Amino acid sequence: MTTPALGPVTTPAPGPVTAAVATPADEAVTTAELAPARYAPLLDTVRAAVLADGADTAWTATRDPSGLTVLAVHAPGAHVEVRLTLPLGDAAGYWHPGADWRRTPVADWEGRAATSLVKGLPAGCLHDHSGATLLTFAAADPVRETTLRYGVSEENDSYVVHLHLAPADRVHRVLFAPRAPSVAAALRPLRAWYAARTAAMPVPEAARLPLWCTWYAYNQRVSAAEVEKQAALAAGLGFGAAILDDGWQRHGSGRGYAGVGDWRPDEAKFPDLGAHVAAVRATGLRYLAWTAPLLLGPDADCHAAWARYAPRPAGVPGAHVLDPRRPEVRAHVVDTCVRLVREHGFDGLKVDFLDEAMVYARDGGGDVGAALIGLLTDLRAALEAVRPELLLELRQPYVGPAMAEFGNLLRSFDCPGDTTANRIRTLDTGLLAAGGAVHSDPLLWDAGAPVETAARNLISTLHAVPQVSVRLDELPAEHLDALRFWLARWRELRPQLLDGDVEPGRPDEQYTLVESVADGVRVVDVHTERVVPLDPAAHRETVLVNGSAADRVVVEVRGGPVDAEMEVHGPDGRMIGRTRNTLAPGLHGVRVPRMGLARIRGVQ
Repeated sequence: MTTPALGPVTTPAPGPVTAAVATPADEAVTTAELAPARYAPLLDTVRAAVLADGADTAWTATRDPSGLTVLAVHAPGAHVEVRLTLPLGDAAGYWHPGADWRRTPVADWEGRAATSLVKGLPAGCLHDHSGATLLTFAAADPVRETTLRYGVSEENDSYVVHLHLAPADRVHRVLFAPRAPSVAAALRPLRAWYAARTAAMPVPEAARLPLWCTWYAYNQRVSAAEVEKQAALAAGLGFGAAILDDGWQRHGSGRGYAGVGDWRPDEAKFPDLGAHVAAVRATGLRYLAWTAPLLLGPDADCHAAWARYAPRPAGVPGAHVLDPRRPEVRAHVVDTCVRLVREHGFDGLKVDFLDEAMVYARDGGGDVGAALIGLLTDLRAALEAVRPELLLELRQPYVGPAMAEFGNLLRSFDCPGDTTANRIRTLDTGLLAAGGAVHSDPLLWDAGAPVETAARNLISTLHAVPQVSVRLDELPAEHLDALRFWLARWRELRPQLLDGDVEPGRPDEQYTLVESVADGVRVVDVHTERVVPLDPAAHRETVLVNGSAADRVVVEVRGGPVDAEMEVHGPDGRMIGRTRNTLAPGLHGVRVPRMGLARIRGVQ
């Protein structure tokens, strides 16, 4: 890998090339049709051009002590466009925080993104078929509204990324990581860079323990008696927290949001909400309440007073969105959330639908992300004054590095019953989380399904704090055994799963073989039939989790021969067998039942 000399790059004589800076929606169909700009080498095979309000402008590229390359543009008050281009090479996939299922290269006439504090992050990573990275970047400012255009330039056989940065008084900076053998490895220095500059919320122990949620179990048909029954069972199974989700509030029925805004309890469901909260907390669980403080529905008592501050409809049915750029709105949201916690004794809040504020993006009324920084700063301070060990849950897409300052439970976006999406989304979140504990979307499964289904849900989110939302008293005994076993294993392996070095592999392959290592213990979970590298001498113990549909895992023993002890458990935790064998180098089929695990220890 060669790196060009870093230093100032300036517009050469003759005069600048005229090139209007436009939003991606207004641009030509392909990037090759845009007015030309002058490119210069930046890093490896990547070249860059920078435009400020219609003309080439000077920029510098310097090496940060962390090893990152920092492209800096000083253009006060100007719209800035940073264009990146590199040869396609052996490009296989393009990851970015909003990629979801589109992880392979798209054409530059299709690749679009709009980001803000509450909608992803202006970042991306292009990798080849070996998993090695070709380009890894992120805007240093994770708050300001940014638009991106990216994809394959058909005309130029290249991959391009264009970042459109809103005017700012300070220097614009874009960070570039050096090439790395994997996307996860390339993103680690970026995550560390953000973490060093983020006053992340403290993470109480309760944020790092399994959590039971009412949502999928009850939806809006929730009541004090039902939740208290489930809470007692959850505490006995090893859960550490619970969430009272949508439905506790007045008008909380019908799956719409026409009644939200007052945030008062439905007395038919919760005749004494404070006493109910105390009863749940008495089980040993910490307790959070769901709220969507920016939503305002026409049936709310406060609608008349606040409707003028919510001129635009939400993307969810029945409600409008309060404009967080209004100081009155920010004060109202803080007061409402503090009242909810103080009056009823909750340990924190699940703060939903903050991304709906993006309906006000780029309307000329000010930056949405900057306004939300003010709101969330005040909210955290006011709530921590009431609850020093505050729990605040945020969810995708507002789990970027800057949000670690305002939430300590970072949850996957809704994916009921979808174990693949839950695995992908939790791992995606962890790649750039600058703090907090990554949580799964609550796990939902059919109580009448085979026990493997229950185990699969828990295996799918091993590398995040598991949230569960099933009616525990309606689970068959073998499902409860599986739940108890996998929660116990998760808590035992938490140093590896949450705090270890995690390598999930290629994003475009949907993270089907994930490994994490800490303290001499290696955990490998495989979700399809893959060959698993195994070197028993390299780790004190290897925990092999079979999330595939086969009743075996193929391992390739490296080094050796090695004497090893193996202990195998089924999906419900039942011991299948314990053996001692000499593992010769090469391929071996290890009999591990689907949704079971094997613990392999080298014998000296």
